[in-house]
Amino acid sequence: MIGVDLGSNTFRAVQLECRTLEPVAVYEKIVRTADGLVETGRISEAAVDRVVEAAREAKARLDFSEPAEAVTTEAVRRAVNGAEVLRELEERAGLRFRIIDGREEAAYTLLAVRIRLEKLGRAARSFVLADIGGGSTEVLFFREGETFSRSFPVGIVTIAQRYGSLDAIARALPAETAPLADFVREARAEGFAPELFVSTAGTPTTVAAMTLGMDYATYDPLRINGTVLPKEALPKQLARLLALDEKGRQALVGVGREDLIAAGILIFERLYDLLGFEASTVVDDGLREGVAIAGCRGLGGRPNEILTEFGI
Repeated sequence: MIGVDLGSNTFRAVQLECRTLEPVAVYEKIVRTADGLVETGRISEAAVDRVVEAAREAKARLDFSEPAEAVTTEAVRRAVNGAEVLRELEERAGLRFRIIDGREEAAYTLLAVRIRLEKLGRAARSFVLADIGGGSTEVLFFREGETFSRSFPVGIVTIAQRYGSLDAIARALPAETAPLADFVREARAEGFAPELFVSTAGTPTTVAAMTLGMDYATYDPLRINGTVLPKEALPKQLARLLALDEKGRQALVGVGREDLIAAGILIFERLYDLLGFEASTVVDDGLREGVAIAGCRGLGGRPNEILTEFGI
């Protein structure tokens, strides 16, 4: 079963073996879907070309004769030409993407993360999950049989493009994340007291990779899964990243991500503060894995059953 996630910055695909729910093949490429979205409100034709190229490369690497489900999130949700972009991607790349909302995105991501935590022997009775994406951040509180989640339009691409410099981002984040702070207070008032802070998506996984001595070329998701990342590691890795020249940053975190990851680290730090944790458990598995797992379980195209299962 294949799951495809077209995010605001990255095209990610995975082919899972349904018996073990482990990957047979994976593909990931920076496509900068949301590049220019803040200024124009549109997905550019150049971004569409990059996505088409990525889709063709993914088809060469994964066995698309298997069932596949492709979803897309905040950038296409927000773009005024989102429907037009999806039609063009189907015509040119042969992939039919389905736009999902933040609630459904949280459901798929939770499904993948819970299964990975169980495989790692880290299953917790309660946790809070943060998914820091290019166009939005999803925060989900989980306790046995109950969840409380919300999506916020604070992502590494949109924040970086809106404010430009790291100093401007740092000044703006308290106001930008005020709704998130209110949500955390709501969750606590509802009795959610998570034992564990779990983080996923590009910024947490990249910072974890940096602490483990990996760069973009040597990135290994199996080593990332379960990495415990202390809050104090974030400013150290940010300083390390900023000390490099452009080529050095690109080698470390990937072309097209060098400035975005820096912005993401500031958002990540803010989440530690708002959630009240000094360490986070990083999981590489996310939306694409959740989509594939749902397909393996016969729930592909029926997200409401996943939502019902987890009470989201």
